[in-house]
Amino acid sequence: RVMRLEQVRTYVTVPPTGIGGSFWVFVEVDTDNGITGVGECYGVPVSGDVVATMVDDTFERFCRGADPHHLETLFRRVYSAGFTQRPDVSMMGVFSGIEMAVWDILGKAHNVPVCELLGGKFHDRLRTYSYLYPPNFDTLDNTNEGRPDVYHDGDAAAESAIRFLEMGFTAIKQDPVGPYSFQGGRELSLMELARAEDSIGKIREAVGDQADILLGTHGQMTTASAIRLARRVERYDPLWFEEPCPPDQVDALKIVAGATSIPVAAGERVTTRREFYELLKAGVRIIQPNVGRSGGLWETKKIAAIAELFNAQVAAHIYCGPVAHAAATHLGFTLPNFLILETILSDFHDQVAHSSLRWENGWMMPPSQPGLGIELNHTALSDNPYESGGRLHLEMTQVPVDSNNKKLADELD
Repeated sequence: RVMRLEQVRTYVTVPPTGIGGSFWVFVEVDTDNGITGVGECYGVPVSGDVVATMVDDTFERFCRGADPHHLETLFRRVYSAGFTQRPDVSMMGVFSGIEMAVWDILGKAHNVPVCELLGGKFHDRLRTYSYLYPPNFDTLDNTNEGRPDVYHDGDAAAESAIRFLEMGFTAIKQDPVGPYSFQGGRELSLMELARAEDSIGKIREAVGDQADILLGTHGQMTTASAIRLARRVERYDPLWFEEPCPPDQVDALKIVAGATSIPVAAGERVTTRREFYELLKAGVRIIQPNVGRSGGLWETKKIAAIAELFNAQVAAHIYCGPVAHAAATHLGFTLPNFLILETILSDFHDQVAHSSLRWENGWMMPPSQPGLGIELNHTALSDNPYESGGRLHLEMTQVPVDSNNKKLADELD
């Protein structure tokens, strides 16, 4: 008997600390033979309740009644929705969550972990990294009040780095050049350049050769400003220079990649193999797909295969909830060119979903349960509801930032 996709349910929840985004969108997909799969949509740039409506509409139009094994058909239906037939970050965010749930269904139906359906386990364990977070970040609200400034204070960053080193991490990430502005690439002030240089230098002094430093910058700089920063921090040997220019400035990424010895990384804000191919051609050598946005697990497997042809590595982006994290973990175990996996050690991540995945001293252990090995905690979801029209997943400042205005930069930080 052929199994069919029958219905979808969507849950939007708000992490109390704001760690991992302002809200998460989870989906559950049922089959007509009683199997339920769980997925997560990442970073759709509209209100959470609107995302839920988009999930319902997409499932009804393109997925209901389909055989869950027919993933190519499902992808092409959604990719071509509305006569688009091109990368669309919103539609791919919606579909990625549904597709993730379909893989969970398939793993449960065939009684194997999803990684075994994606080519089989290649690695015995996965190296992980974390952003630097202040002590007790899980107990703080989603404002900056009371938090040590681990992003802009070099001493606080160094102290945090040592704490994560003691937890077992061998790689840590920091973004020292905020705020994030809607204007696109901007020129950093001399003050901001010096502050970033000081922060990365103090982290390196603190961790020595015991941990890699990952320099995340979220597309905040002009080409020239990115090169200026790279030259200041090259001597601290970062593992990567992440998204130095906005994601729509692929030619700028190419120029930066050719001007620094630090490998350029990018990919959290792009989707499907088409856009990742352009990054790879531009010289990006560490790609960072989020499986909740990049087109789902099957599409991201193809993206990783294309990256192999460029001798490039994969470091999945995980500033999201626990379901996308689980899916990226399964995929990472199958990739010959896997580099490292982002991880968030947060109490709320553990509360909102029951996971069989095990993290041990800086490493993610192999999955063993059928499917993705994760189930939603509906009580935790309902206890932390999203209100219609609330904050977007991540938000930028809505005023330009003057490259010579220290006062404004400090106020925005």
